[in-house]
Amino acid sequence: MSGVYLTRTNQKLNFTRIHLDALKDAQDSTGWSKHALIESYNESVLFHMVSAYSSLLREIAEQYSFEADKISKLSQLVAQMEDQGLEAPEVSELQLLHNNPQSWLHHLLASYKACWRAEDHQQSAAQAESVSEIHVMQINPDHAEDADIILEYQSWFAEFKLLVERLRAGMQEW
Repeated sequence: MSGVYLTRTNQKLNFTRIHLDALKDAQDSTGWSKHALIESYNESVLFHMVSAYSSLLREIAEQYSFEADKISKLSQLVAQMEDQGLEAPEVSELQLLHNNPQSWLHHLLASYKACWRAEDHQQSAAQAESVSEIHVMQINPDHAEDADIILEYQSWFAEFKLLVERLRAGMQEW
């Protein structure tokens, strides 16, 4: 198994773990910046997990001797597989997770996309209740769900690590 994308996937998983730990610490904080830290780490956890997923796609592409640098989405990996007339159990499993609205991967990717859509939900300046000069859109404004979000992220992270181990074991056999 090649080392470039395997190493990158492992690195991004480690970054996810570090940011999850920091998110838990922020949750326990009593400092004035607690909520800003929580929002920041929420997004950074999602970023690193999605980056690890993207790297995993490249890792799989590399294993099958595809141009891994041209892969950033599952659909691109599927297209390369179809062009070569190949089927891979790793890709099939990812497709099932990706397309199942109840799966952790589907929720992870949807949550990550929501980070980019936050500006669509902002109130106009006239409607804003905040008198702050800088109005930051918060997805979880009262932070009532912070503990649940952390548990969900931890669950996704555990599922993701199991997936990586399982897929790598299968690719070693190939």
